[in-house]
Amino acid sequence: MPNMQMEKTPIPEQKPEVRCHNFEEVTQGYTEEMAQNEAQRCLNCKNKPCVSGCPVGVHIPDFIAHVVKGEYEEAFQTIKLTNSLPAVCGRVCPQESQCESKCVRGIKGEPVGIGRLERFVADWHMQHGSDKADKVPSNGHKVAVIGAGPAGLTCAGDLAAKGYQVTVFEALHVAGGVLMYGIPQFRLPKEIVQKEISALKEKGVEINTDMVIGKVLEIDELFNMGYEAMFVGTGAGLPNFMNIPGEDLVGTYSANEFLTRVNLMKAYKPEYDTPILDVKRVAVVGGGNVAMDAARTALRLGAEEVHIVYRRAEEQMPARKEEVHHAKEEGVIFDFLTSPVQILGDENGCVSEIECVKMELGEPDASGRRRPVEIPDSKFKMSVDCVVMAIGNSPNPLIRSTTKGLEANRKGCIVVDEETMKTTREGVYAAGDAVSGAATVILAMGGGKAAAKSIDEYIQNK
Repeated sequence: MPNMQMEKTPIPEQKPEVRCHNFEEVTQGYTEEMAQNEAQRCLNCKNKPCVSGCPVGVHIPDFIAHVVKGEYEEAFQTIKLTNSLPAVCGRVCPQESQCESKCVRGIKGEPVGIGRLERFVADWHMQHGSDKADKVPSNGHKVAVIGAGPAGLTCAGDLAAKGYQVTVFEALHVAGGVLMYGIPQFRLPKEIVQKEISALKEKGVEINTDMVIGKVLEIDELFNMGYEAMFVGTGAGLPNFMNIPGEDLVGTYSANEFLTRVNLMKAYKPEYDTPILDVKRVAVVGGGNVAMDAARTALRLGAEEVHIVYRRAEEQMPARKEEVHHAKEEGVIFDFLTSPVQILGDENGCVSEIECVKMELGEPDASGRRRPVEIPDSKFKMSVDCVVMAIGNSPNPLIRSTTKGLEANRKGCIVVDEETMKTTREGVYAAGDAVSGAATVILAMGGGKAAAKSIDEYIQNK
């Protein structure tokens, strides 16, 4: 009989007053007993609605059924049939708006903790299983993947499983993309990311780092080197700004730069020489997951007061509820219906204040959300020594500007057929944030999976 407990089995976490001073992982994962208890809440529905909510189509009831039986390696292999990065997805996927939103148990209680179970299974495999695998015999075809983020790694893994010789070209000195530079250690340990990447290398995927395609080599040159198709998964690494006075002051960061210095370049570790300002009062502008990451990172770097400045209301925030909850627990201050007007500096050109205006909600805009409208005569100033702009990113123009026939839309996103991920250039496919703009890890992976399928069909039918 299923466990009819109405709420999810709680997952252990570091206490807020402890974790806000360290970079260790906040949630500590299920024990076997907890995982068994949660897995038994699954009704193993005949229609499997949860699967329809997963962008990569994980066979969710099947892997959970293995957990119930204590067959953790079988559960892992079931997940790996469609998901190349289960330990990552179990940690950072917004399951509450995807697979768990379709769970029947959520109608009269909380849905099954699918993400928590996926993480448990992946972590169990890392401790007890092996990624040693027989390489699939080569089919004689070569494919280049540009970008070693979630989309690129997924595409590469799926193609390698079909016998393709896959080479990944990554601009940074380490593979992982946003998983390495964007998401903090306390949410996604970098050791976990690299273990997932090592498993792909075991499948025969070759990864070349420090390769800026569009500079070192261009797509036309890769075709001339014998690659029959290309996948572009270069992400959205170009930060957006508000274009208000003071964004050029010392102490104003894009969230991209701020998080890259800390996550990828280890600025939080004293043995690293990465420079980052020692700040005490921080304003983070934005309301998404990146804003939460920046705010919580600033606390861990020693900031005494951290504000989230968001121009809409709390219920309109795009950030995951879990991330907002954790930020509040850790002491982050939320200034809703507040929008920056300018950043002010001292005589040395360093940030000293941020001037804001209060907002109220008006009529809905094109997104369906009520538009924030400025309240007259409501300007005020906050004393800060650092401002982090976390209002989104756009794709870097390098690939599209050096590749003939590759079209982009007005936002700089590569134009693709949404079913096949085929671009306007023959033999070139793309997915992830380079196509959608900044989105989620799992949506990027779903796009990478769709592209791999299309690339296989393209090459086999040539």
